[in-house]
This record gives sequence, C-alpha cells and structure tokens, in this order.
Amino acid sequence: MSYPFFVHGQRSWLWLATLCALPCAATPGIAATVVTLPRVDISTAEEDASVADSLLNAAVVDKSSARMSRLSSPDASSLFRNQPGFSSYGGGRLANLPVLNGMADDRVATVVDGVRINPACPNHMNPALSYIDPDSVETATSVAGLTSVSNGGDSLGGTIDVERADPRFARHGKILFTGRARGTYRSNGGGYSAAGSMTVANDTFSLRYNASYDQSEDYSGGGGIGKVGSTEYLRYTHDVTFGVHKKNHLLVLTFGQQDAPREGFANQYMDMTNNRSTYVNGKYVGDFNWGTLEARGHWQRVNHAMNMLDDKGGHSATKGMPMNDDQRSAGYSIKATIPLARQHTLRLGSSFDHEGLKDWWPPLEGSMMMGPGTFNNINNGHRDRLGHFAEWEAQWTPRVSTLLGFRNDLVMMNTGNVSPYSWTGMMSAADIKAAQEFNSIKHGRTDVNFDVTALTRWKTTDSLTIEAGYARKSRAPNLYERYAWGQGAMSSKMIGWFGDGNGYIGNPNLKSEVGNTASITFDWHDPTSAQRWGLKVQPYYTYVHNYINVRFVKALSATTNQYMFENHNAQMYGINTSGHFTLWNTSRYGKGEVTGVLNWVRGQDKVSHTGLYQQMPLNGTLGLNETVGPWTGRAEMNFVKAKNTVDSLRNEPRTPGYALLNLNGSYNWKMMTLTAGIDNVLNQRYYMPLGGILTSDIKTSRTPMPGMGRSFNVSLSATF
Repeated sequence: MSYPFFVHGQRSWLWLATLCALPCAATPGIAATVVTLPRVDISTAEEDASVADSLLNAAVVDKSSARMSRLSSPDASSLFRNQPGFSSYGGGRLANLPVLNGMADDRVATVVDGVRINPACPNHMNPALSYIDPDSVETATSVAGLTSVSNGGDSLGGTIDVERADPRFARHGKILFTGRARGTYRSNGGGYSAAGSMTVANDTFSLRYNASYDQSEDYSGGGGIGKVGSTEYLRYTHDVTFGVHKKNHLLVLTFGQQDAPREGFANQYMDMTNNRSTYVNGKYVGDFNWGTLEARGHWQRVNHAMNMLDDKGGHSATKGMPMNDDQRSAGYSIKATIPLARQHTLRLGSSFDHEGLKDWWPPLEGSMMMGPGTFNNINNGHRDRLGHFAEWEAQWTPRVSTLLGFRNDLVMMNTGNVSPYSWTGMMSAADIKAAQEFNSIKHGRTDVNFDVTALTRWKTTDSLTIEAGYARKSRAPNLYERYAWGQGAMSSKMIGWFGDGNGYIGNPNLKSEVGNTASITFDWHDPTSAQRWGLKVQPYYTYVHNYINVRFVKALSATTNQYMFENHNAQMYGINTSGHFTLWNTSRYGKGEVTGVLNWVRGQDKVSHTGLYQQMPLNGTLGLNETVGPWTGRAEMNFVKAKNTVDSLRNEPRTPGYALLNLNGSYNWKMMTLTAGIDNVLNQRYYMPLGGILTSDIKTSRTPMPGMGRSFNVSLSATF
C-alpha cells in the first residue's frame, strides 16, 4: 500500500492537488463491520476468525459505496452510511453524530486510533469522528447491538472504531519512499478537499507525514429551497507518525494537530468559531510465547470556541455570545490475548480515561444580559473512568463456538462551584437562584457499572450461520447531563446536542443507564468461495433501565420549551437486513452485483409514553455495482419512509418520505484514479429525519433541517 504526501494551501494549491490525488487502497478487514477500502467480503472468508473480531451483526462496506462516501463528504461518519443499523444526525457537515440501532452519540463508544474522545462542547460540535478525515482512515469498525466487552464499555448502542494505517517499513537493506495525494471538488457549496501523505522508512524505522484540508461555503437545499445558512466549514489537519519495528514488536507514536477555524450549525443557536486539537497517541504491539500484548496511551488538549457566524448576525464584537471550552484528556489501555489451548482463548484488559473540562462564557461588551462577569458553566469538571474486562472464547466443535465476557467500569465525576453573568439584577434571577442551589450541594458522583456479553455461533450448514446472544451494557451520564445547571431561558438553550431549539438543564442525581439487549443474526451465504450471494437478517430487542430522557419544566416561547434530564425506562426494537447478489461475472462484461440494506427501529419511553427522540424511520438502500477492467461504477437509491412516530414531549417535527438517486464511477490507470459522481441526481427536496430544526426560523415555526440538493463531485488521485 502507498501512503499520501501533503498538499495544502489556498484554492490554487487545491487545484494542483487534484492532479495527483489518491485512490482507495485494498485492505483486508478482520473485525466486525470493518469499513475496508475497498471491500473485502467476510461472509465466508473470515469464518475461521475469532468470534469477538467477526461478530455477525457486522457488514463490510463495499468498495463502490466507500468511494462514494469519500467523494460526497469530508465527514468520516459518512464512511458508515448504508450500513445495517447505522444512521447519523447533526447540523455541522464535519461533525455528524453516529446512531446505532436507535441509540445516539454518547450511547455509542466512538474510538479514534484507540482513543475514546468525548465532545468538548455543550452542543457536541466536536465529536470523535470530526478529528480524522476520511482519507486518513485505514479501517473503520462499527458493531451495532451486541458487542464484546473487549470492544469497550460505558456505552449501550455499540462501538465505532476507526484507525489510521500502521507505519510501513522497507525490506532489509532498502529505503522506502512512497506517498499519495488526493484532491476533490464538490459543486454544491463550492467545496474543496485535499489530502496527502509521504513516508520514508527502512526495515526498522518509519516516518510518515499526513495532512488534509477541507473547505466549503453554505450548501443549497434540494427542490429549489435555496441556500441553507450556517452550513459552511473550514478544517485542516497535520500529523506525524513515527514507527519502530523489531522482530515481533511494533511501537508507534503519532503527534498531530487539527484546526477548524469555522463550522456552521444550522440547527443550533451557535456556530463553531474555532476548534484546535493537539494530541499524542502511542501504541505498542508485541507477540510473545504466551500470547499477544497491545498497549496504548494518549494525551489530548482541545481549545473550543463558539459564537455566531455572519449568517446569524454575530460578526460584530458587540453581538453574538462567546462561549469557550478547554478540555484535557489522557489515558491508557492494555489488552492481552492468551491462547489457553487450541480451542480456547482468554482476553484480559484494563483501561483508564480522564476527561477534564472547563466551560465558561465570557461577558459580551455592552450587553445587559451577558455580563458584566463570566458565566461559569462547567468549572474544572472531570470525568474519570477505570475499566477492566475478562473475555473467554471457546471453539467447542468445528461448527459451534461461544463468547463470554465480563466488564467493570468505575466512573468518577466532580466539578467546582459555578457563577452566573451577574449575582444581582432581575435579568439573571433564574440563573442566580440556580447557581446558589448548585453550589450548596455536593457535586461528586461515582457510578459502579458492569457489563456482560454472552453469545453462541452455530454453523448449521455450509450456507447458514446463526449467532444469538445477550448483552448487559451500562453508561454513566456525561458532564453536561449531570452538571449543566443554568435555568434561565438563554443559558438552558445553550445546552443540548439535539438540534431542536429547546433548553436543557442537568440533573446531578442521574443514575447510570443499564441496557439489556437480546439479538439473533441469521447469515445465509454462498457455500462456495465465489461468494456470489449473501443475506443477513438481525432482529433485536433492548430494554433500558434509567434511560436518560427529559421531563417538561416550562414553556420558553411559542415554539420552544425547557426540559430537565431525568431517568426513565425505555425500550427499542427493530430489524436490520443486508444482502448482495452477483448478477453476472464474465471476462467480457466484468462483474455486476446488486446490494441492499433495510433498517427499521422503534423506540418508546415507558414513562412519558412517547416515541424516543431522533429515531430513524424505515429506510433502505438499493445499489448496483459494476466492475469492468479499470472501470467501476455504482448507481444507488436511498429510500426513507415518512417520519410520523416522534417524541411529542419535545415537539419533534415530522418529515415526509423521500427517495434519492446517486451515481458514481471511477477509472484507474497506472498510478492515477479519476472519480466522479452526482449526489441527489433529481435535485429532490427532502428534510433530514434526524437533522433537528432550522434555528433561523425558530421564532415563527419549527422547520425541519433541509437536505442537500444536487451536487456534481469530482476527484483525482495518485500514488507514487
């Protein structure tokens, strides 16, 4: 495989980058739901892989779909589109929040390069997947529903894990110099992206430099909606990876920095006006006589700022509302894999994650409401999680295997005293009282959680494998769910990652969520090595004790309300289906394959008796892939049913159903690849079911977030 070299600068440099951009390199995937670029089917090829690393509630994103995702969006979450059980939401085009089986955001364990990254923002504008560009992703793993305890804790819905490539080394006595580059243009919004990397290595040491640049103006909605304000973005990243390889040992250190000077959020009152992340990650992998040891360590600092961009009228120093966050995180993880016998494997692990957060809102010059002092929202808060797990995998017969795991997570949280903008005056009366009450109580909280996963895989025939199991998963509240104390109309509206315009108040007495999931997966597949067809069907049911939802506090206006986070009981059930079938495979006409995905989920709050918020309606994708020599192409239809089951307590908007046609194709010659595509070919008008509402219309209506209209995209890539 080749790795990219750096292309960065103004728009003229971006056009030069399109002359030498990079193709997707083939990478075999061995983990559950590995987004392998390009696709490597695992339906039969990986049946000998471990159960923990190849769960059947998994799907591998095919080459054409992955290429279309990278061409269409600079958001790494787009790599998971069209996968069973996956959806996403958010108003920022670089920062969509993942949803697995109806559970979103913090309920999904999102890991980047072995690091569990928590958003450092009261609106979650900087989620974990926003810290890596799609071109840097070598493998991306998502496991919806049942997950092994070795894949993480403190989550309910599943795990998403993306990784950069390990360093590349030369043969003994040789010097390796390789790289790649990619440039992309997207017509809707006038978006540009460039990414590249360069590697120099011998047989022991490897040094790689990687960088990317992404920029776009506001996009236009489909069906003549026109420009959708606060949808622009700008981001650039740099990282250096140093690797040492000696016999059966690998040591990797990555130093990086990402800057996002601006990103608009159409469904929030605020925009992101700066986000700088500086980080160091380390990884060690060693093979020993007793087994394999993997150890990781990380440190990261995030400086985050919010205000209003020009679309919201916040350009002047005396307008808008400045909000700042300073987050420091650090931690380690250790995992040992020990073969006990030919049929038994033991995995043991330990991890620690520290999150320190200071969230403060400086006074605004000349404002009676936002001043004269500083609003301290989270004052030196911290959330520390110490976890341990043990997992036993057994191969009882050639056709029957089991996985049993236990995990304990100790979550310790605390924060300091807080303060409103002013301790006097009627304008701050609600926040003054709330601050006094908050400061009068003990803030420290400790949650002791444990998880269990038990499943059985049975290869009933050469063409049918069944995997059934149960999982008990736990999640402690995040810092904002527990410590966001402001009860004024304005201060509470600044809290919330739902894009609904409402206000939210934290609750220090929240308990940890406990989810109990039962699931069964039927995997029918071609028994031959040709893998001409395959079908997976996965029904599931989850009951959550102490699900963190909300209770109504008061109306703030004709269109917005105020809520307090509160523990309820809830249930989610659904079915994920995916399949593929080879229509033809000849030397003359190449290979043609039809693929399909169908997802359905329903969530219900057992206390308020409403639908759960932001549940995706019935949706699916039907695609036709063709490969003829150096040419590959894909035609894709996305179908989404009307969203009529909503959370009426939070005034969640209903959205009409829609169907979108997308086309994509690429041609590869020598070291260059040209890729082009059209998103939303018919320029269909549609509204995103999980996109929240346009805050620009919040005073008069609750208009759902419009989807993007037609876009012509082109990318040129090269390797050397």
